[in-house]
Amino acid sequence: MMINEHYEDANAMNQILIMLRGLPGAGKSTAASFVSGDHPVFEADSYFVGDDGVYRFDKSLLPQAHAACQQAVRCALEAGEPIVYVSNTSTQDWEVAQYQEIATDCGAAFVSMIVENRHGGSSAHDVPQSSVESMRDRFDVSL
Repeated sequence: MMINEHYEDANAMNQILIMLRGLPGAGKSTAASFVSGDHPVFEADSYFVGDDGVYRFDKSLLPQAHAACQQAVRCALEAGEPIVYVSNTSTQDWEVAQYQEIATDCGAAFVSMIVENRHGGSSAHDVPQSSVESMRDRFDVSL
């Protein structure tokens, strides 16, 4: 498929799921807030924010956090949102594929964008450097 055909197909779908992915501190959430306008942005990290607005990460709840994020994305697309954003680290192909499948199931186009940390940003959630390095080592890119 030629690139123009791909974008013609995407335009015909009338919906798109845009994934912003990258390492902690890259600026995924910041970028999403700038580009999303009035369109919804979903993040697995939201699962760890209590009613008091305090972020409390619990690694044992990561599967539930990602399931909740995926369900929210699916619901937004099914509700007819024309543009939906998801902002997660999604370092491995199988993590990206989960959202690509949701987009396909909902008849939406899918785009994955990598946010780089060229500004020397640090994690808003104090992710340990050893964890960031582990994520960097396993980061899959499809060019």
